[in-house]
Amino acid sequence: MSIAVIYGGTRPNGNTEILTDRAIEGLESEKIYLNEYDIKPIVDGRHADGGFQKVNDDYYTVIDRILPHDILIFSTPIYWYSMSGTMKNFIDRWSQTLRDSEYPDFKAKMAEKEAYVIAVGGDNPTFKGLPLIQQFQHIFDFMGMAFKGYILGEGNKPGDILKDQKALLAAGQMRESLKKN
Repeated sequence: MSIAVIYGGTRPNGNTEILTDRAIEGLESEKIYLNEYDIKPIVDGRHADGGFQKVNDDYYTVIDRILPHDILIFSTPIYWYSMSGTMKNFIDRWSQTLRDSEYPDFKAKMAEKEAYVIAVGGDNPTFKGLPLIQQFQHIFDFMGMAFKGYILGEGNKPGDILKDQKALLAAGQMRESLKKN
């Protein structure tokens, strides 16, 4: 089983990236940093004449990178009790891909994948991060993806996640689970 990690953070070596790297340590994975790509926000064309218009950005480069993988790990800091804007822009654009004739099997291919979420925040994330997890659950349900697990870690300042022993333990448990795939 191949793994793609989709990083939604904007700070290099941030708490979310540190925790995610612990979860995939020693595993072969493709790391995709959304902040390295120009992904424009969605312009809703569902009801417009001609539908969605082509967008000149890097979005489809990322889609083409994730589609071959069996497991997707969505790694995002918790910003204002939700996913990062870079992650949200990326997922919002799935609406466009669902209607793109160049990706006729997009939903079916996504439904073959297993999904995990790793998120870190600084304001009681094990409780206040649960709506974010529910949001991902709804996204994965809509796409038919199997939601296999999540980790919510606590960290604000750089390196704070290394103090969250529960999250670090959960990362090790996730790694063991991923090894079995």
